[in-house]
Amino acid sequence: MPSPRTRTPAALFATAVTTLAAIVASACTAAPGPADDAPRAPVTIRVPADASTVNAALDRARPRDLVLVSPGVYRESVRVRTPRVTLRGTDRNRVVIDGEGRRGNGVVVTAPGVSVENLTVRNHLQNGVLVTGLKSGGEGVGRGSDGYHRLDPAADPPLTGFRVRYVTAADNGLYGIYAFNARRGTIEHNYASGSADSGLYVGQCKPCGILVRGNVAERNAVGYEGTNASGPLWVVGNRFTGNRVGMTVGSDYLEALTPQTGAVIAGNLIAGNAAPDTPEQADGGFGIGLGIAGGRDNTVARNRITGHPRAALILSSTEDLPPIGNRITGNLFTGNAVDAAYLTSAHAPGSGNCFAGPLGRTLPADLATTLACPAGSSPVPGPRTPPAFAPAPVGVPFLDVPLPPVQPQLPGAATAVAEPVTGPTGPVGPESVPVPTATLLADRSRDRR
Repeated sequence: MPSPRTRTPAALFATAVTTLAAIVASACTAAPGPADDAPRAPVTIRVPADASTVNAALDRARPRDLVLVSPGVYRESVRVRTPRVTLRGTDRNRVVIDGEGRRGNGVVVTAPGVSVENLTVRNHLQNGVLVTGLKSGGEGVGRGSDGYHRLDPAADPPLTGFRVRYVTAADNGLYGIYAFNARRGTIEHNYASGSADSGLYVGQCKPCGILVRGNVAERNAVGYEGTNASGPLWVVGNRFTGNRVGMTVGSDYLEALTPQTGAVIAGNLIAGNAAPDTPEQADGGFGIGLGIAGGRDNTVARNRITGHPRAALILSSTEDLPPIGNRITGNLFTGNAVDAAYLTSAHAPGSGNCFAGPLGRTLPADLATTLACPAGSSPVPGPRTPPAFAPAPVGVPFLDVPLPPVQPQLPGAATAVAEPVTGPTGPVGPESVPVPTATLLADRSRDRR
């Protein structure tokens, strides 16, 4: 299911741990003076004690500095342009970057090696946190359709190395946490709700080298989208519940780097994605757990996919791009109108897709046989649609989605030294990821179950 683009989108140099420890031990914790070229050790710049705004602190920051933000509501759009800076709140729930329903973005990162952690971004017209290698979009927005120019790696190379963790993204008009034209990053232990497009988004990277782990996305139009986001890419151990659609993975000509290939989607709880109290933007996909549209060679393993009134999992083509070589194994399907549906078009029928593990109702009815692993023959293509379903309920404006419950803190946020970004932990083998419990990360959810 393509995501709407009409509105908007090698390793990193690692500092040796022992060297970092020595530098931090000798570093002054007072704020630096005005930026100049004189060498100095990394420092901590405190907001508002040393700089009155977050942007003022970042303007003074140099690589390896920590910008440490005290509790308060900061009414600014934050830009991080300096490499290897850490932007951190001392209290995740009380350090708030608030767009007030009128500013575009909360935090825009266009420099490599940056970490954004332990704060809240809310009420922005576009994105909560955007990490991107595209620098020509006004506010740094990666655009994917109107006026879009094909990706030129020389002009806009992907940003390499990033981390977003312990961030709460609430009530943002497009994406909660958005990584576009960026690679070798980690998105972990975040919470996203009230996103009018998707809570978490990874797009236009090949190879991505991105780990998406331990996040909660609920009450969004879509919990997670991965468009033209190719492996290595691991989406593991997340909770995608109570959205209009749980997850979409696939290819889209409105972004560069088609087709999408090689993601691992394992150990996620994908449940009850038919919530009416969500922003109304999901291209009619209300009530679907996971859609793979034109994606190739993805592994979908050991997820718990439950409680979907249309379908738990749909394999489909998009334009002339078929689903090819996707392996769906060891998942637990319960309480769905249809566990799996194969909805490809006649001119892009797909091949090499397979299922292993028990399935309930499927479309077509013999899908478990025709698509049995290791690589069954493809069913005769459509036309087919999921079972008849009442029109999707009217959604709510994104700014009206209730704010999330209190979320857990980054350990030692007020005192821990800034850790260098060294890329994701990986690879993550799907065989090492268990089927999650029905209460995975429930303590962070509004539903508490």
